[in-house]
Amino acid sequence: MPPESNAAGLARGICRALAQLGYASLVEFSLANGRRADILALGRTGDLIIVEIKTSVADFRSDRKWPIYREFADRLYFAVPNGFPVVLIPEDCGLIVADDFGASLVRHGSPSALTAARRRALTLRFALIAAQRLRRHLDPDSVWFGGV
Repeated sequence: MPPESNAAGLARGICRALAQLGYASLVEFSLANGRRADILALGRTGDLIIVEIKTSVADFRSDRKWPIYREFADRLYFAVPNGFPVVLIPEDCGLIVADDFGASLVRHGSPSALTAARRRALTLRFALIAAQRLRRHLDPDSVWFGGV
């Protein structure tokens, strides 16, 4: 197995691939339950997916929080580097194999239905955080009072 990959590099490759599939992505997205998704992506039809990045087998085995992400997405995916033993990834989860420059979607996970209220709240929060991050990028000295 190759040396451990860098999660930030994998996130870049994953977001590039998701963009080609029509998704807008945000990394390190804080959820209402206090957990933070590695990537939350919003599709053209309003579908929401969470991608949980695992850089090594040890990283995967030590994480027990991922099942709760299902409550916040239409589908849950694991993204792993090349050489990761993909048989470890549960069959009902999507699978993405990634590197720093791109990614391949290997399989879709089982869909789960978001309630209309949760979908609306997540979509609105996605938009507000995306706008805030863009504003910070364009004007790092400005002040934000939005509380997101």
